Amino acid sequence: MGPAVALRVREIDELWWHYPGHQTARRDGSGRGWPCAGSWGAGPGAGRPAGEMQFSSAQARGKHLWLSGDRRQLYPHSLQFYLEPPTEDISLSEFESLAIDRLKLLKTVESLGVSYVRNSDQYNSKLASELRKLKFPYKALADDDYEARRKDHISHFILRLAYCQSEELRRWFLQQEMDLFRYRFSQLTDNLMQKFMEHVDLSFEAISEDLKNELASELSTSTPGFTMSKVKEQMFYKVGLADAVDLFRARRVFIKDGFAYVPFKDIVAIVLNNYRAKLSKALALTARSLPSIQSDERLQPLLNHLSHSYIGPDYSVQKSTGKISLEQIDALSVKSFPLCMRQLHKALRDNHHLRHGGRMQYGLFLKGIGLTLEQALEFWKKEFIRGKVDADKFDKGYAYSIRHNYGKEGKRTDYTPYSCMKIIMSNPPSQGDYHGCPFRHSDPELLKQKLQSYKIPPSGITQILDLVKGMHYQLACQKYFELTHDVDDIGFSLNHPNQYFTESQKLLSGGREPKKEVSNSGNTQQKNNSQESMNSNSTPTSSNTTTDAELEGLEAYFTED
Repeated sequence: MGPAVALRVREIDELWWHYPGHQTARRDGSGRGWPCAGSWGAGPGAGRPAGEMQFSSAQARGKHLWLSGDRRQLYPHSLQFYLEPPTEDISLSEFESLAIDRLKLLKTVESLGVSYVRNSDQYNSKLASELRKLKFPYKALADDDYEARRKDHISHFILRLAYCQSEELRRWFLQQEMDLFRYRFSQLTDNLMQKFMEHVDLSFEAISEDLKNELASELSTSTPGFTMSKVKEQMFYKVGLADAVDLFRARRVFIKDGFAYVPFKDIVAIVLNNYRAKLSKALALTARSLPSIQSDERLQPLLNHLSHSYIGPDYSVQKSTGKISLEQIDALSVKSFPLCMRQLHKALRDNHHLRHGGRMQYGLFLKGIGLTLEQALEFWKKEFIRGKVDADKFDKGYAYSIRHNYGKEGKRTDYTPYSCMKIIMSNPPSQGDYHGCPFRHSDPELLKQKLQSYKIPPSGITQILDLVKGMHYQLACQKYFELTHDVDDIGFSLNHPNQYFTESQKLLSGGREPKKEVSNSGNTQQKNNSQESMNSNSTPTSSNTTTDAELEGLEAYFTED
């Protein structure tokens, strides 16, 4: 069982990472140890004097290297399988900062993987740009990229913990980490690839020149794209069939006597399979061990928030407050509302009522696009009294909650509109509800009918449904934006309904030029979003865990149907 990492929150908000399988510290005087290898643990550190730290041999080695100044020995390669957890103290603020940056990177990886052919020039250049901007390792043997390697190492383990909490989260994290690893491995030189494989114990036997010449005809025939002359130029490795199963299934490799003869250029498939198996197992082990850290009242909310986090601008305060009239909302819902809000608006107009989940999601969105408190009260009251709610019942049962949304009641908290991740990952709609993300929560056939009613062309509907099938819900919404605004490339990564509205208004008012881009003839994947990168100037809101907790409490005010 591979080593995992245990977390201890110390005084002054520091984190102590250690190897649970190799440590020597004891929990208490009874002699009981910390959790066994392969688990995550967290505890108050009872039984030790305050401030005392005991290191395992692995930790002591890391600490010695740190103190001796030989920092590069801690991370000898710019690429790794993340087999050994971090061994240093970090503050909670750095803990979150590192996680947010890696999340931005993985979101970019997801978007680029759908928008471009992996390993194409455009894909590689855009991903390299994001790695440079976020200060992750992006090329081997940089003069001094210790800080980048350290950031890469620690941030992976933080998100591994945050994203192990459900099957859906694990699947997403594994896919993005695999794509990131594939890109970074492909950027290594042949010599560095060889050194990396030796480092991770994937040293396959290179066949001799005599054997290669003897098998040259079979190798050329069985390896796509290999002429006889190319066979002679390329190094081949003798690999166990179990390690080369993907190449075998695709009929891309020569098999003899239970071994695959793999050209060096295809060795990436072997490495990726090995990495996938290790990371998949590590995620499963971590998930099973989660209860051991859930008692920590600071870490668990932070980890939960990271898995649902939004990494864009804060839309709780809008400069356009009061500039939108109530008479404009119907027209705006057609032109500039994302599908989730358009759906809520139509349901409100049709039924003159929304259940509490819909009121929360739509009410905060309207606040974010500029409705004042007075406008919101008038808007909701007029609509509700058209249904079964009289004016007196509205004033007693609903007005307070609207004022609470605007920070005028209760704790006076100015609540933030829901991000895409919060809508997708929390509070799924039930029968009679209209909130949620239509791309995530709607039946595909019903979604198709809705898109048809909104005059989306058949080819566009097919593209959207393909993205939904691949669980790329935000990218499906980006495609919806492109189709409804007649642009080929929106030029940004969509993370928030209020961002959708703001960008739509900019485009429709001429505030920014629509980005038209000619697709490469070699791009066989769907062209959805070029996404240069996440907005580096945006203010991450994932640290606002207190506001999120209060927001959950606020929903109690909306319990009336």
